[in-house]
Amino acid sequence: MVEVSDAFEGGNVEVVTISEAGLVDLRIRSDHQSDHLQWFYFRLSGARGRALTIRLINAGEASYVDGWDGYRACSSHDRQRWSRVATRYEDGALILELTASHDLIWLAYFAPYSLERHHDQLARYQASPRVELMRVGSTLDGQDIDLVHVRLANPSPDHPARKRCWVIARQHPGETKAEWFVDGLLGRLLDESDPLARALLGRAEFWVVPNMNPDGSRRGHLRTNATGANLNREWRTPTLERSPEVFHVRAKMIEVGLDFVLDVHGDEGLPWVFIAGPDGVATLGADVRGLQARFEAALVRHSPDFQTVQGYPETEPGQADMRMATNWLADRFGKLSLTLEMPFKDNADLPDPEHGWSPERSAKLGAALLGALLEVVDEL
Repeated sequence: MVEVSDAFEGGNVEVVTISEAGLVDLRIRSDHQSDHLQWFYFRLSGARGRALTIRLINAGEASYVDGWDGYRACSSHDRQRWSRVATRYEDGALILELTASHDLIWLAYFAPYSLERHHDQLARYQASPRVELMRVGSTLDGQDIDLVHVRLANPSPDHPARKRCWVIARQHPGETKAEWFVDGLLGRLLDESDPLARALLGRAEFWVVPNMNPDGSRRGHLRTNATGANLNREWRTPTLERSPEVFHVRAKMIEVGLDFVLDVHGDEGLPWVFIAGPDGVATLGADVRGLQARFEAALVRHSPDFQTVQGYPETEPGQADMRMATNWLADRFGKLSLTLEMPFKDNADLPDPEHGWSPERSAKLGAALLGALLEVVDEL
């Protein structure tokens, strides 16, 4: 008998029917106090050797229906390696077809990044003499908002005014690839044998928030926190009652200062890696726009997964949504403020038929970004 469960952190699915013939009908739950839905994560048991057809019957109600075009779901039997399964979108349903290789199979919109792994990584980071861990506040569900501060343990006096570089990830909790990206970035920064990391830390220090939205992560949300707030629309006027995550991190940025910030995301529809800048911010100077172009050109050199042809259309000057992190921070600090987008599907320019876009590629992009940053850090 095939059974379906989502009774674990990040789980999201409702069982409609399961037939003896192997047809499984499910529904995706919307985020709490929100209409957003797209993230799913569930476990099949009793499935070994069974040919299954799994239908997410309300996929047509998803926040980004175009995200299903060319999409393939993620599957794992060990929750370590995730591969893609045959998937199609048809008549408002997302249909997954597979023959289970093991008794237990996990299926997800993208490879999950658990809060348990988050805490394990913090424990590893603090073993480095380069790291100072901070708790900047708590969420509405009482979870910690963690900040990782990275700098050389014994800095040289040659560069006394080090640039203050910020990286924030998972404002949208279902975009788990963002925290995998942080793994790669911090892994390289903390590698004492890596000369690039040492050179960069001679010129900069880093303030990294690996998970901006732990409540949404635990609850199995796509885009929102415990109150149904989209954190990336809260930066102009965050409140402790609605968006304490943004309230606390923004306050720390103002206290510390900022010379560069990267907000890491995933895009449901576009199958490319790209950067969205604060195009519509009226106060943005030509010098910052030019620096963004040089940084993007450097990232093209450091990662074949990154490109500058495909992405979002530019916003007209003065038309920026100032509720968004990239725009508000660019206006507040007058510095290079960027959003990095990775695909839920695959990179259409460099496809991987088995894994699509993956945790491993996300992490490698995080590591590669440091090389691009080193090229422009003195201009920040």
